[in-house]
Amino acid sequence: MGVTGPTGPVMDRDEVDRALARLGAEHEAIETSLLALQDHAGRRLLEGAELTGVTKERWTSTEASITLLWAYFDAYTDALRSARDIRARRRWSSREDLAELTELLRGSSVTVAGSATAAAHAPTVAGTGRLSEQFTLVQLVERMNELYASSLDMVVAADAVWSALPARIDLLAAELQRTRRLAHSVGVRPGEHPAGDDLERITRTLTRLREQVVSDPLAYWTPAQGSSAPGGGRPDTAVYDREARALEDVRREIDAVLTVRQDAEARLVKLRDVLSRADRTLAEARSARGEVLAKIAASEVPVVSGPPTALQEQLATAAEYRRHAQWHRLSPLLESLEQRAEDELLRARESLTAVTAPLAVRAELRGRLDAYKAKIARHGLAEDPLLIERYDSARRMLWSAPCDLRVAEQAVLRYQQAAAEQLGQRVPRQGEPVDRRGEA
Repeated sequence: MGVTGPTGPVMDRDEVDRALARLGAEHEAIETSLLALQDHAGRRLLEGAELTGVTKERWTSTEASITLLWAYFDAYTDALRSARDIRARRRWSSREDLAELTELLRGSSVTVAGSATAAAHAPTVAGTGRLSEQFTLVQLVERMNELYASSLDMVVAADAVWSALPARIDLLAAELQRTRRLAHSVGVRPGEHPAGDDLERITRTLTRLREQVVSDPLAYWTPAQGSSAPGGGRPDTAVYDREARALEDVRREIDAVLTVRQDAEARLVKLRDVLSRADRTLAEARSARGEVLAKIAASEVPVVSGPPTALQEQLATAAEYRRHAQWHRLSPLLESLEQRAEDELLRARESLTAVTAPLAVRAELRGRLDAYKAKIARHGLAEDPLLIERYDSARRMLWSAPCDLRVAEQAVLRYQQAAAEQLGQRVPRQGEPVDRRGEA
């Protein structure tokens, strides 16, 4: 049975040597990590920055943790050095040496007294109010790992935001300045054009965003869900992305204004041509209406309105904007005028179609009458007295002025009926479609 003590069985020489080797390797790893944290660019930036908000609170706590980390590491180093010194006394350690080493390596033999900074953040011992703690070396390593992970997480997160956002904001701000100069050159200014107001708002937002990112980077950090690794997460770019999209929208609008400046004359010429065609079509409709009223009796002929003077006035305004290089005013006006001009041309064509509809009906009846006459002739019935009489009656109605379309249609149908009786065919009812040969 081996010798036992407060910490359990006394370690033998091999156990001591293995424990010292393991603790030495851990000491080197911890020292390397602490030096890397000390030299981390993010930590140096945090030390020199004027912090605000959540970052200031986190950094105050992290600074204390780093200070406490070094205090823990120094205590760990001292304990490890003491253990190595005891082991180095003799090649074959005595039972007293082994008992002392067992207590040092396994027992709560490491005492860490709080400094002014560390004491404010180190937990007191079980409600005793003492600002010092005792650890085993294993417990001390666990505590150092916890403090290191939380400290590194804070430093890496702040550094990630600083590495990602300010540079992107600066690039977007440079693009914003170029867009502002371009907008100014085409008359897009705050208070005069919505895009100018948008540029002012984007400028204010980007300026405020950069100030906040520099002073409080952790306010723009989104931790990764379920990740415990230090620095797990990503910079929150929602505000930046929104303003970048807004600037892109403004750029497209400025491009549209620039396009107006380049092709304004061609678009004005085309507008004048469309409105001129609409006027000519309306004039043709008015002329056709007089002809219809003279040639067609008992028919409803719609009134043809005159050309809208408002479009001509707006066209003159557009030409005035072009002469004075007011491109931002010309752009929306041209778009509106182009749509309204096309609508006006369509209205004029519809008016012409509606006015000339009675003439089209008369032409269709004439065609139907002649088609039946040709069919009668093909069947050798051209000399039939009844057919001749009815054809002449219908023809006089269709070729006389004014023509009563309702009476003329009845005459054409009577001729068709007589022809059908001679040919033994069905006569189409009134209003039924008939082809050019007079067949239903």
